[in-house]
Amino acid sequence: MIRLASTQDIGGQQHAVRDSCSRRERRRRARARSARPAAGRPAGPGPGPGPGPAATPAPPAAAAHRGRDLPRERLLARGPAALSDAELVALLLGSGLPGHDVFALAHTLLARFGSLRALLDAAPGDFKGLRGIGPARTAILVAVVELARRALAEKARERPLVDSPGAVEDYLRLLIGTRQHEVFVCLFLDARHRLLRMEETAHGSLTRMAVYPREIVRRALSLNAAALIVAHNHPSGAVRPSAADRRLTRVLRDALALIDVRLMDHFVVGASDTFSFAQAGWI
Repeated sequence: MIRLASTQDIGGQQHAVRDSCSRRERRRRARARSARPAAGRPAGPGPGPGPGPAATPAPPAAAAHRGRDLPRERLLARGPAALSDAELVALLLGSGLPGHDVFALAHTLLARFGSLRALLDAAPGDFKGLRGIGPARTAILVAVVELARRALAEKARERPLVDSPGAVEDYLRLLIGTRQHEVFVCLFLDARHRLLRMEETAHGSLTRMAVYPREIVRRALSLNAAALIVAHNHPSGAVRPSAADRRLTRVLRDALALIDVRLMDHFVVGASDTFSFAQAGWI
């Protein structure tokens, strides 16, 4: 028998359908919540906490520093002498790049340039194309060396240079000791043998250079210098003067004497050694 549903029957059926849908939706949401992993805990197939994420292995250079003080802490506690060259370079570089530890980068730089002196004497263009060394780190490395040069020059100005020959040699080694081409440097001094001015007066090739004593004499007159120390580098590292070096020294000494300016010394400079004409008795 077919019965026509009344408005009341339809309303009751609709209410029952809504109740049924609401119960199904609540059950579905409850199942979803129970399947979702708790915050801070990885999902696991069974009850109880699942295994944590695998630890990322540390880069080899970083692993070498695990278990002992990092260079910064060691430097502050024991002084910079307690650190290796690579560790000091790493402190200048700061933090590393993702996947590239800063200690490994410092070792790479030292190996690339061959020595700490060569690294610190590098020009900005020498760092181009090196991964991990951008403009900011290049500027830091160049600025550190320039600060050291200025500090040594400042020290040379504070007292007569004849009283601190070691400071002069240190300054000259830092200034021209690792240059790849010959450079001739003049240190113009006042009557008390304090530094008036340092100038690079000539540049040459790997093995030769043209120096003009007349131009040096003219510059000494313009600065009202009373004495002069000259120096040039040997890119080969061998600091024994050549016959041409000795001849130039005699010519320059005699030319300066004509204007009452004394040639105090002539240094031949290498990366790790110097030769003094004055100490050898050649002036």
